[in-house]
Amino acid sequence: MMAANLEYFLLDVFTEEPLKGNPLAVVMNTCGLETAQMQAIAREFNLSETTFIERRSPEVERAEGVRVRIFTPREELPFAGHPTLGTASVLAEFMPETLLDGIVRLALNVGPVPVRVEGRAGSTSLFGEMTQRDPEFGLELNAPEVAPLLGLAVENLDPALTPQVVSTGNPFAIVVLRSLEALAGLKVDQEAATAWLRERVARWFYVLAPEPVQSENGTKYRARMQFYGGEDPATGSAAGCAIGYLVAKGAVPSGMRIHLRQGVEIGRPSDIFLSARRESARVTDIRVAGSTVLVAKGRLFLP
Repeated sequence: MMAANLEYFLLDVFTEEPLKGNPLAVVMNTCGLETAQMQAIAREFNLSETTFIERRSPEVERAEGVRVRIFTPREELPFAGHPTLGTASVLAEFMPETLLDGIVRLALNVGPVPVRVEGRAGSTSLFGEMTQRDPEFGLELNAPEVAPLLGLAVENLDPALTPQVVSTGNPFAIVVLRSLEALAGLKVDQEAATAWLRERVARWFYVLAPEPVQSENGTKYRARMQFYGGEDPATGSAAGCAIGYLVAKGAVPSGMRIHLRQGVEIGRPSDIFLSARRESARVTDIRVAGSTVLVAKGRLFLP
């Protein structure tokens, strides 16, 4: 006899079309799963991330937000972008009592993260915009050391933008290249890069390049993030770090929303919309936005 019958949702995040963007599993943890059980379920889905919603009393949720935990197939994360956006869309659509003045507030391990969610006319997707923590700027990195770890020549890196570790809850090494041709040649040496990055308090490289044809506001980028021997279709936490970095360096004007595409090279194109503000020497108001579309829902049967 089954002791647990848990509802789950499968979504694609940072896209308006199913089977594009970054897939996510969202599980309703209604039976008090232990951490090891959540990790095992994340391995079962084998997606880049799986989230678990743990409902609490209305009073607690109003004060602190809806409790959500995020797992990769290997570990629990304090924060991640596309799981935050996707989970907020599930809450807004299926648990509307969590939507207060258009905002779903998630209580993540990194702390509270608000997500504004809205529908779009003629679309089955929901559009969400999260406000991430203010960026923390870590070490600037030596370009001649970075380049070979990316499988690139140092000449491929933009000499005006020194690579740097940035975190809005999850630390990434932000690297800007000169061209899409250089980005197409990205091949991170995972074994060497992991050890090198850990020494510099970063998890992974997030690598950007400017698009040759710019958007109406003049700013459009492509990005790639290779990790665990594979590649991520969209990395919202890293994108938040990237916009904080670009605004801090003066490469993007304060308050301007830019369009970043990721996942193109692996057939999962994702559209991420970013902005941040600079106030004197401080970068704040990190906004990461995009659409989420429901693909499937079902039940987990656990002993």
